[in-house]
Amino acid sequence: MWALFSAPLLAGTDIANMSKDTKGILLNKDVIAIDQDPLGQQGRRVKKDGDLEVWSKQLADGGRAVVLLNRGATPATIEAAWTDIGYPDSVSATVRNLWTGKEASGQKAGYSAQVPSHGVVMVTVRP
Repeated sequence: MWALFSAPLLAGTDIANMSKDTKGILLNKDVIAIDQDPLGQQGRRVKKDGDLEVWSKQLADGGRAVVLLNRGATPATIEAAWTDIGYPDSVSATVRNLWTGKEASGQKAGYSAQVPSHGVVMVTVRP
């Protein structure tokens, strides 16, 4: 979720001995691009339902970065409605998962995903 906050990138790990998973997280170019987006806007929480949160950040190209955050002890489906992130329901958008690289085009009204316990799903939404 750190990428929703435009800031210098710091790594608190032994870079020479980091795991493959850690390396994949720290070197994800799509996530770094969100952090370094030239618009420089901070992410903000736009929805909270108990342990489930939706965070959003406006991007320079008019898109949004969206994080679905599950602080709970069990997996949960989290939905971000387009109105939560500043778009009308009628917008048709392409949603791209920044961890898997999978895209879904023609999404209307919102996007939802199953989020593991204490996990996140991070996507971009572009009309």
